Amino acid sequence: MAQTEERVSRGGIGRYLLVYLGILILAGLQFVIAYQHIDGRQMFARMFLIAMAEAGLGVMFFMHLWEEKRGLLLFVAVFTIFVIAAMQYGWPDSFRMLVGVPGASN
Repeated sequence: MAQTEERVSRGGIGRYLLVYLGILILAGLQFVIAYQHIDGRQMFARMFLIAMAEAGLGVMFFMHLWEEKRGLLLFVAVFTIFVIAAMQYGWPDSFRMLVGVPGASN
């Protein structure tokens, strides 16, 4: 507990408020993009990039990953990419449940 209070008093709470304000602005920008009449791919790309920026700010500042060693930061980034890539193996099974097994006769 004392260590957390020391961090806040040393760096000030202003930095966290600025990051929070930045996340709120990015969320507002997503709201604006949602009501634009643009192509689905463009909307997805813009929303995804803004969501990645919001998540990055949240992880780096509110989870204090910014203050950790760079090796841990690299490990978390690589591990997260690995988990997301491993989750992609489930998609073919979900489509099989929807349309059935290929080549099977009814």
